[in-house]
Amino acid sequence: QIQLYKLVCRQVATSMGMTATFLPKPVIGINGSGMHTNFSLFKDGKNLFYDKKGKDSLSALGWDYVSKLLNHAPELSLIFSSSVNAYRRLDPHFEAPNQIKASAIDRGAMVRLPVGNDKTTRLEIRAVAPDANPYLVIFAILKIGLNGKRLPVNSNRRERLRFLPGNINDAIRLFRSSTFTGKILGEENKEKYLSFKSAVADRSPRELGKSIKVSEVIYHHEVTNQVLWNSF
Repeated sequence: QIQLYKLVCRQVATSMGMTATFLPKPVIGINGSGMHTNFSLFKDGKNLFYDKKGKDSLSALGWDYVSKLLNHAPELSLIFSSSVNAYRRLDPHFEAPNQIKASAIDRGAMVRLPVGNDKTTRLEIRAVAPDANPYLVIFAILKIGLNGKRLPVNSNRRERLRFLPGNINDAIRLFRSSTFTGKILGEENKEKYLSFKSAVADRSPRELGKSIKVSEVIYHHEVTNQVLWNSF
């Protein structure tokens, strides 16, 4: 549905003499665009994430999933935010979800917990950019729940606020050093993905700066897709 929407959106825009872009931050100075991914698990018609008596109406399984998402967020940022431009969106001055935490109200949290019931309770993963590969995103979220590890908790220490990587180079470093990414993707696929993302990162300055660089647009995979679609 996501890919179909993008295709239809591009075609409608073209018919009106315009161009549809899925860059996370096409314009500086205003909020960027996200692809918030809402996720829940059902079994025999029952929402496994719902518990009326649980904190924020979330079940133990739901909180287990949240803990795993927060634990593996840094190393999987390269999947959720897969382009140079995507890290411009994670600017805390524009209600961006750059904090590795879950909250029902804090717009800075990467995981939002919408108020719901036995049908609608879910996790809203806000750190996903609109140019991310939706198939890879959903796959990663599922594998986190199945094979991930919970966030370590030390009751004797005050919880430290953590943040997502601030640029694609840091995201690449965390992705590369992670054993978990190799486990869920396979080492060969991991290396191929790294080579593609490293090539894109190397074409742009290491520091984002205050203006969008030409290189982060013309070498963007969504722009390439658009050129290909326009050739048909």
